[in-house]
Amino acid sequence: MTQKTREIPKVAQEKFKRVGGNSSASEVLAEKSVSFWKEVWLRFSHNKLAIIGLIIIAIVALMAIFVPWLSPYKYSDVLGNFNHAPSAKNWFGTDDLGRDVFTRVWYGARISLFIGLSAAIIDLIIGVAWGSIAGLAGGRVDDIMMRIADVLTAVPYLLVVIILLVVMQPGLLPMIIALSITGWVNMARIVRGEVLSIKNQEYVLAARTLGGRTGHLIMRHLVPNALGAIIVTMTLTIPSAIFTESFLSYIGLGVSQPQASWGTMASEGNNAIDTAPWRLIFPALFISVTIFAFNAIGDGLRDALDPKLRK
Repeated sequence: MTQKTREIPKVAQEKFKRVGGNSSASEVLAEKSVSFWKEVWLRFSHNKLAIIGLIIIAIVALMAIFVPWLSPYKYSDVLGNFNHAPSAKNWFGTDDLGRDVFTRVWYGARISLFIGLSAAIIDLIIGVAWGSIAGLAGGRVDDIMMRIADVLTAVPYLLVVIILLVVMQPGLLPMIIALSITGWVNMARIVRGEVLSIKNQEYVLAARTLGGRTGHLIMRHLVPNALGAIIVTMTLTIPSAIFTESFLSYIGLGVSQPQASWGTMASEGNNAIDTAPWRLIFPALFISVTIFAFNAIGDGLRDALDPKLRK
């Protein structure tokens, strides 16, 4: 005998009730998802001090770029008005040779920013490569590479820079080389620490198992995941390089005349602080404001990129 198949009664759809949301709510929730870098920008934009710093750097950079169109003078033009106070004709006054201080300040911004950015980029390239290789290789290679970094750290940074500038002729290129000789060590240490914490992750081990080479691992897996620490460190390296350049120019190891950087202008203005204080006030003010702006941006990026510091 064959048993008849028992028919399952159909249940009307109206008897079912959705619990815990609906399709329209799911779409709304999906729209709230943002990318990592957009989330970083949102957190960074809520930091008012960092935004102020970004605006200051943008203004300084734009003024340095467009100063030939904003001022009718060149940085070496002798106008004949010696130590003339700020006026409608010369907004920041003139120096002891009759040169326009406003024009020289913004041409000096070009040199100071160029040296700071160049030194930071060189530190970035050397430091990332050195720290990545040391952290990924580990063992004896790591020990040797980091002991070399320790030796460079043991020698005072300013002493090394001053000795190199005394040996070489003072100028733009020697200044950048001198600032970069040991400036990359801090970047290398930070990158090495990040690589040591990342290299044992599953995706890195899988890439190594599949035959990924050292360069591939560094460029595709290690550096992108350490990018937050790298960006913050580079942002904080720029003001350090600008301050060092200003200090060295102040003591006479900067760019040669008639070129001007903020440090050389401050050194010249210091000799006339009683008779023409504006010659010292303006370059010193822009050194301080620019360093403050870069530090504010660096702190804002650190807070935005570090999940431990999220509010």
